[in-house]
Amino acid sequence: MSAHGQPFSMTARRSGPLRGAAEVPGDKSISHRALILGALSVGETRITGLLEGQDVLDTAEAMRAFGAEVTHHGPGAWSVHGVGVGGFAEPSQVIDCGNSGTGVRLIMGAMATTGITATFTGDASLNKRPMGRVTDPLALFGAQAVGRAGGRLPLTLVGAADPVPVRYATPMPSAQVKSAVLLAGLNAPGQTVVIEREATRDHTERMLAGFGAQITVEDGAEERTITLTGQPELVAQDVAVPRDPSSAAFPVCAALMIEGSEITVPGVSQNPTRNGLFATLVEMGAEIAFDNPREEGGEPVADLRVAHGPLKGVEVPPERAASMIDEYPVLAALAATAEGATVMRGVRELRVKESDRIAAMARGLEACGIRIEETEDSLTVHGTGAGGVPGGATVQSHLDHRIAMSFLCLGLAARAPITVDDASPIDTSFPTFGALMQGLGALIERAD
Repeated sequence: MSAHGQPFSMTARRSGPLRGAAEVPGDKSISHRALILGALSVGETRITGLLEGQDVLDTAEAMRAFGAEVTHHGPGAWSVHGVGVGGFAEPSQVIDCGNSGTGVRLIMGAMATTGITATFTGDASLNKRPMGRVTDPLALFGAQAVGRAGGRLPLTLVGAADPVPVRYATPMPSAQVKSAVLLAGLNAPGQTVVIEREATRDHTERMLAGFGAQITVEDGAEERTITLTGQPELVAQDVAVPRDPSSAAFPVCAALMIEGSEITVPGVSQNPTRNGLFATLVEMGAEIAFDNPREEGGEPVADLRVAHGPLKGVEVPPERAASMIDEYPVLAALAATAEGATVMRGVRELRVKESDRIAAMARGLEACGIRIEETEDSLTVHGTGAGGVPGGATVQSHLDHRIAMSFLCLGLAARAPITVDDASPIDTSFPTFGALMQGLGALIERAD
């Protein structure tokens, strides 16, 4: 069951061509960060295009609990009156981050170097996810975490009253871990340094600079070094949130699956640390045009034009994983409709997302008649070619929004309908998904 709504199933049936403009919501990663940095700034931060999915709404509520004034002015329009770096107040209630790993890890980082205590929890899915990857580096600043076995939520974090700066090499490519350390470094004296062997999405670095932090990024031959000077005064900003490439992936891949489809997706972020899926789709033979490239809110964006055409299986380079980690589920669904095998390696991180996404996609695809091969760190999908997916299954979403949406997209191209047992988690990141897809011509409906 979802933490924020009653479970319900959805069914997708073979559809005719998808046509029209897909106005996908604002970027979830940037929405979380805009609220948090607005709360850590002095003055009023005004945000447009904010994603109003449950994950982001939970972060907004958390910022209120820490003392910021967060106001909703209309669709996508919000303001945050911040309390400044080090100004968080101790919350009087437990912080419920729902389904959001990004939200809870970034918020823990933001409070870890302030001398306050907060308790965090989430839904059944989030409470299974490992938090030690964040609480371990936060302990280096002087913060203390007490939680369930394995460092899982519910968890109480005691912030460091006298934090020290940290130099930290991330053991795995994770923008959440990197961002948590950088946010903790804001209220530590001196310089906090994060070293990445593989570059991950850089929204935190871009936004910190935009809010006035002194931050440098150096790309070496084998690593990226990010250096943040602590205890700045962040200055409130106007933030225009671009559209989310991870959400755009669903109508894009659905259109590529269905013969005759032609859609546009305006204003999608083209941040180079997020565009691995689109590079992969082009390699598969996808017909995608990137029109009107421009910059919005400090992020590169473009309008996508997508048309159906034959696709072939490819081997996705493992070094591309960090730039498309959230898109592997829908890529796996699309790969089922391509000719030949699509091999995804270096994707172990998928095992600790909202669900074990490798296992969830593998079991669901098998139920739909697709041959797969799975290892701890890889997934291979043997495509049937256009029109060859049998379908006809009910698959488990495992409380994972991306698993649910991926199989609903696949159902639009399968010979028999595909039902997702619980589609309620979709509201955490893409609350308009059903209506948007129906508007393009997709046959998706609640099944109960």
